[in-house]
Amino acid sequence: MNPALTRCPVCKNELTVTRLHCSSCETVVEGRFTGGHFANLTAEQLDFIVTFVRVEGKLNRMEGELGLSYPTIRNRLHDVIRALGYEPGKEEASVEMTDEKRKTVLEDLDAGKINAESAMRILRGEEA
Repeated sequence: MNPALTRCPVCKNELTVTRLHCSSCETVVEGRFTGGHFANLTAEQLDFIVTFVRVEGKLNRMEGELGLSYPTIRNRLHDVIRALGYEPGKEEASVEMTDEKRKTVLEDLDAGKINAESAMRILRGEEA
């Protein structure tokens, strides 16, 4: 059995699954279904994820498995993260915010030095 196509071979737009069939009992379900988070990843990106999981997320082991340098592995990981709709490092920025920095931002907001929108951006790690 071949993997399901996710892109139209003619125009390259996303395909919509409209029919599912059980070969065991012949049940057919029709409607509009999404392919899930991984449906739009390339075969290469899916292989990368399988390797990543198999080596328990250890990038140094991936270097040996794939024969690629650490920076290349990291770049490919970032490509997968972006393809899933996230921005690499965004979560890290908010985790790195210290309690002292958070307190300073809230004090600046209270004193009128910054507005609420600016405070939210800083707290989310979108600006320093």
